[in-house]
Amino acid sequence: MFLPLASVVSLLAVVIPTASSGKVLVFPHDGSHWVNMKVLVEGLHLKGHAVTVIRAMDSWYISESSPHYNTITVDVAGGGDEDFFRLFVSEVIKIKRSKGSAWARLALDLELKDKFFELHRKICEVIVHMFENKDLMKSFQEAKYDVVLTDPSNGGGVLLAHYLGLPLVFNARWTVHGEAHFAIAPSPLSYVPLPPSELTDQMTFSERVQNVVFYTMRMHLYKQTVGPHYSALTSRYIDPDVSYFSLFQAADLWLMRVDFVFEFPRPTMPNVVYMGGFQCKPAKPLPQHLEEFVQSSGEHGVIIMSLGTLIGELPPDLAEEIAAAFAKMPQKVIWRYKGERPATLGNNTLMIDWMPQNDLLGHPKIKLFVSHGGTNGIYEAIYHGVPIVGIPIVFDQADNLSRLRAKRVAKVMNVADLDRQNFQEVIQEVLNEPSYRMNMQRLSRLHRDQPITPLERALFWIEFVMRHKGAAHLRTESYKMPWYSYYSVDVTLFLLTVVLLVILLFAGLIKFCFRLCFKRKQKND
Repeated sequence: MFLPLASVVSLLAVVIPTASSGKVLVFPHDGSHWVNMKVLVEGLHLKGHAVTVIRAMDSWYISESSPHYNTITVDVAGGGDEDFFRLFVSEVIKIKRSKGSAWARLALDLELKDKFFELHRKICEVIVHMFENKDLMKSFQEAKYDVVLTDPSNGGGVLLAHYLGLPLVFNARWTVHGEAHFAIAPSPLSYVPLPPSELTDQMTFSERVQNVVFYTMRMHLYKQTVGPHYSALTSRYIDPDVSYFSLFQAADLWLMRVDFVFEFPRPTMPNVVYMGGFQCKPAKPLPQHLEEFVQSSGEHGVIIMSLGTLIGELPPDLAEEIAAAFAKMPQKVIWRYKGERPATLGNNTLMIDWMPQNDLLGHPKIKLFVSHGGTNGIYEAIYHGVPIVGIPIVFDQADNLSRLRAKRVAKVMNVADLDRQNFQEVIQEVLNEPSYRMNMQRLSRLHRDQPITPLERALFWIEFVMRHKGAAHLRTESYKMPWYSYYSVDVTLFLLTVVLLVILLFAGLIKFCFRLCFKRKQKND
């Protein structure tokens, strides 16, 4: 008549997660951004939530089938294909190596503007295709999702959440207008550097001028690049009187991929939750062939090099210089590289097309990480306490590495100046100067010293928004204020007017008293 205790416990273990589970609709940003979004998706799946991921037909990173999520594939190209980014990065490397200083920088900015303009145009085509598909939109409404999780590097998830009337959670470091803090938090340009300016929080007068000019130019550039696309869709599908960027600012929760062991101190807001390094985890054992190679390094240890998924290969002459520098090093080298094998490659270098980066960084034999400065790799290096030699190529990489340079845990090289001699000298400096490793290990201790992991914190707050149907009590409405009200220009002018009137009134009163006294004196005379 009664179930055994073990059966009851098993039944509860199945029923309870199902009863408390929710439905999450995910509109990700393709490319390397999916790597960290996937961590959240898998975490939500393990917590018992049903996750649906929207992907374009040409998605590069996002698999159509997965045990952790369902997919809805929109039958439109989203501009996130591998060739698009590879060609772009190749052009950027050419521009950087041309050494044209200001002209090269201008050419790079124009190249970025053109590519991002095209990318956001294609993303908007995906959104239009979705909104015009009445059956698809009806299925979204009938599914009764609890929340939309998106990366604000594109506006697809933002528009979709507002269209469906769902709470909105960001997995953010960037928005379509640049660094995410600048969208919602007070950001005094006197000590908050705008990425990618490569400035610190301790600026000289000339650097503060540079920061203000850089901010003004960048904001104008961002608006030119994305404004025409998203303004048209906001007017068409949401509200003609609403600014497209105010839809971003109305998000319930900002899960920020930032930790202040990396970022400079700055003001923040109640609905910002910090989860920098949430993708990091303890190292797992290496595959046997890699473990044997690493152990063969002896007391000298191992250098690993990866320039990220976008930079699988380099111009042949540049690859030859890097290989020649590695060949002269006493360390063993593991280099993730998909290009042709350089003729100068030494016997101490193992070239592979994929590496378990986190597991290698956590190995005690690893002495140095040569990196492009991507956020994921930087946080893995901080987590495991491995110093860096940085070779930034594009996007936020130079700015990321400048923060590590300011904390004295990295040396940074310009790809235009890289040759075998100076590359070897920089590597030897970081290897032979103990302060780089000591400083990075100190950052690692600070980063790990938290009551719960960044991933646990992020998942808690997503579920918080799902339970409470949003987080309006944490969200400021200041973004709805006109600029003159936000900066209290109207209040300042009013108070100045009052002060001026009081002064004029007082001056008039004194003048009247003097005249009165003068008239009495004349009468007496």
